[in-house]
Amino acid sequence: MKAVSLFSGCGGSDAGVIAAGFNVVMANDKPAYARDVYLAHHPATDYVLGDVTKITTFPDAELLVGCYPCQGFSQGGVRDPGRKINTLYLEFARALQSIRPKAFIVENVSGMVRRNFSHLLEDQIKVFTEAGYRVRAEVLNAADFGVAQERRRIFIVGLRSDLGMDYAFPVPTHGGEIPRTTIAQALAGMPDWPEGEFYAREFHWYYLSRDRRRDWSDVSKTIVANPRHMPLHPMSPPLVKRMHNVWEFATEERARRFSYKEAARLQGFAPGMAFPDTSAGSLDMRYKVVGNAVPPPLFEAVARALPNVWD
Repeated sequence: MKAVSLFSGCGGSDAGVIAAGFNVVMANDKPAYARDVYLAHHPATDYVLGDVTKITTFPDAELLVGCYPCQGFSQGGVRDPGRKINTLYLEFARALQSIRPKAFIVENVSGMVRRNFSHLLEDQIKVFTEAGYRVRAEVLNAADFGVAQERRRIFIVGLRSDLGMDYAFPVPTHGGEIPRTTIAQALAGMPDWPEGEFYAREFHWYYLSRDRRRDWSDVSKTIVANPRHMPLHPMSPPLVKRMHNVWEFATEERARRFSYKEAARLQGFAPGMAFPDTSAGSLDMRYKVVGNAVPPPLFEAVARALPNVWD
């Protein structure tokens, strides 16, 4: 079964799709280092580097997946519903109409369901429905699917109308009889102080305006793309609230943020994820491509829940 991937980043969505049994024949995104990391793991995929609007033809595929940028919806972004970046779903719809796959999967931040963005979500569903698909949307939490991180994302899934079937989202696999995966489990065997792999600058007042630490036995707070705002490693001392939006470390012991390799583990990437030493691979960029990725186990669960329409 072939898949085409747009806004692919470093390959979180595609790792999940591949684990679910698909062969990703084409991927696309703009950041050069995202491509470098992607091809280090999936060298056979045709990764088209550049603006999706410049792609004129797409290969045949049974599945189309995409995670178009979310800065306009994100809790950590500008949150401007009028930004042009918010309408990149129209490029996804263009590919959908060209390829006519049997199914598609879209992932984006859960902020899209807020009232001031609801018209954009409704328009996406309308556009995909008019393209000939039966569409469903739901917010899922990666922690409910074995990822050691609280990460709520909206998924929009469609099945081609002529198939006569509706999609049903997967039920959580963790958090009930099977406990959620903890930070300790995800980071097992990793070094305490991986010098050169974590953002070592001071903790700005804004960073200390909230509690950014979880214990070893917890799931992590959301992994972000900005290294300055990366959550604290559990070996850091606890934070104590002094007043509204003011937190301080309880002791003067050393504290640090998660490294980019630890962030990758907390995103659900497999141990040993490669980060090529290329000219584009700055520390900030390594954090960025990891923080922007989709947790592979979450995307795999959504892909595996697709009905058998491939025969």
